[in-house]
Amino acid sequence: MVSSSVESNLNETLLYEQTAKRIHRLIKEGVYPPGSRLPSVRRLSEKWNVSISTVMEAYRQLDDRGVVEVRPKSGHFVRLAARKPAPAPARMPGEPKPVQVSDLILDIFHHTRNEGLFQLGAGIPCPDLLPIEKLHRTLGALARRKPVEAMRYNVPPGNFHLRVEIARRMIDAGCTINPDDIVTTFGCMDAVSLCMRAICKPGDIVAVESPTYYEFLQMLELLGCKALEIPTAYPGGLCQEALRFALDHHKIAALVVIPNFSNPTGTLMTDANKQALVDMMADYEIPIIEDDLYTDLHYGDERPRALKSFDRKGLVYYCSSFSKSLAPGYRVGWTAAGSLSPAIERLQAAGYIATAGLPEMAIAEFLSSGGFNAHVRRIRKEYQARTEALADAVRRYFPGEVKINPPLGGFYVWVEAPKRIDAVELLRRALDRGITITPGAVFSNSGRFQHFIRLNAAFFTEDKEHFIQTLGRLAAEMSR
Repeated sequence: MVSSSVESNLNETLLYEQTAKRIHRLIKEGVYPPGSRLPSVRRLSEKWNVSISTVMEAYRQLDDRGVVEVRPKSGHFVRLAARKPAPAPARMPGEPKPVQVSDLILDIFHHTRNEGLFQLGAGIPCPDLLPIEKLHRTLGALARRKPVEAMRYNVPPGNFHLRVEIARRMIDAGCTINPDDIVTTFGCMDAVSLCMRAICKPGDIVAVESPTYYEFLQMLELLGCKALEIPTAYPGGLCQEALRFALDHHKIAALVVIPNFSNPTGTLMTDANKQALVDMMADYEIPIIEDDLYTDLHYGDERPRALKSFDRKGLVYYCSSFSKSLAPGYRVGWTAAGSLSPAIERLQAAGYIATAGLPEMAIAEFLSSGGFNAHVRRIRKEYQARTEALADAVRRYFPGEVKINPPLGGFYVWVEAPKRIDAVELLRRALDRGITITPGAVFSNSGRFQHFIRLNAAFFTEDKEHFIQTLGRLAAEMSR
């Protein structure tokens, strides 16, 4: 005869096993797909009329079998299926490396202050194509009309009128964003830096495109992070096969990417590739920091969609500014970082306390007046003509076979010169002739792209063709 206590224990054992089977059946039938949150212990206890301890034991059993996982303070979730490591791609990613970028980057910045140099190097817009007088008149009028507001601390998250205008413009990028989810910054790079600092800690691995914008590398160096370079190809952009391989073999903290008119290559990622990239990173639950600085300078009929527009998990942190299209000196940028926004505001408050109020007011006024749309329509056409003319001149005057990615937006031309040409040496010789260029080596932490050059077409007009002729002659002398 079985004692009542033993009988009770057997019944309890059968009950939690039955409960575990019921939960597992719901998972297998797709009611709760991989990654989804399961009902709370209390809810199942009440719904199925079993004790809380029975449900807890059922969940524990499923956790032991690898079906369910417990997330502290969040509850029970269906465990994601174990992924098979991706096969080695044809274009392999690099290995994570501590970042050590060259002082050459600082030299390139210093060259922008030298008015005696023809600016084919630094990534700055042409002042002749900016609405300087109109913006300055707006700035002055606001300072007179709202003197107290103009002098206040512009504490995070920044000017509300500007954030409303940015949210309206984001609709064209496929994004529905609340103005309260936008934080204004000192330009796009400040936005990217804040996102990096909110996500990453020293020693973390951050995936970047290769080639990538050299400022990303400088930021990672200052943060003490390692850069993992993912190869890119024209015209598709980031090699997602290589990225998946990297995700399966490294613990990556974040991906930093420029999907629309990447700097330096000018590559535009297709919508299908954007969707696939966002979905892949969501599967691994790894955040993306999206730099969308050049989208307003697209050459097509429609503004390309942002990666953020495909985001369903809140893992894409969007960054941009008006530095390339409107007013580089105003240093007005922003980030739509969703759940990361409070951390970003704390970093701002602990760093520089507030952004510049009057420039934000002026740009908000310019946007609301409709002047921005007319302005960017005009400069898009001009930049397209200048990049095409510059690319043609390079093909005519450079020696041997040069390869150029025809850009679809922005104002950069990415040139692959013959391999025997060292772009750093070409820069040194070009400076003696009053010309700046950006050597490809600064866009990588791995010593690649030594014979590549990024040229800025923003200042290039027909009467400046002789500068390209001089560069071509210097390259020819080096190749001999």
